[in-house]
Amino acid sequence: MSRQENSNNCKYSNPEFWNTPTGHPRRLFSFFVICLKVMSKAKPKPFQVDQKVVYPSQGVGVIKSIEQKKFNGTKIPYYVIYIEVSDMTIMAPVDKAVELGIRPTVSRDEAMKALDLIGQDFEPMPSDWKLRYQMNMDLLKKGSIRDIASIVRSLYHRSKVKELPILEKKLFDSAQKLLEDELAISLRKTKNEVEALIHERLEPPEE
Repeated sequence: MSRQENSNNCKYSNPEFWNTPTGHPRRLFSFFVICLKVMSKAKPKPFQVDQKVVYPSQGVGVIKSIEQKKFNGTKIPYYVIYIEVSDMTIMAPVDKAVELGIRPTVSRDEAMKALDLIGQDFEPMPSDWKLRYQMNMDLLKKGSIRDIASIVRSLYHRSKVKELPILEKKLFDSAQKLLEDELAISLRKTKNEVEALIHERLEPPEE
């Protein structure tokens, strides 16, 4: 908060200010404008140590600590995130976490919606694999569980029509792994159980 805003807040806290005969509505409006400015500067609540989060394109990780690192003489807080599936540790600036797409693991309800999405009909993707690959890479970078589920669904069915190019096959494997890891945590199921649930949606039993 700036010095001027502090001064204004002190003025507005003085009861005599509100008893002046003129300008009351305008001052009331100004007071709320200042409150909105202060609220808009509030930082989003940071993730907590030991919290499980999803790092786009990398998977589910655990915040092991929050450490201070110097950058251009200024101390900046960083999340230290351990990604178990790749045995990798990533450091991400706390202030940039949302911008980087880091998010909490989804709720059980959201996990079930993503799982059900796999079994739903969808618009066929372009036959040009390079265009298709770029579209799916964009979805992977966005990192929502529904985006990842849609990649798994479309590439699985595409692979039944024609063998996927190497890059697309790697993308499919990565998306499937990301999906399985998050579903296992959100649904509290084993990897084998999640694999079976996904397969049931991709290949529903004939009635």
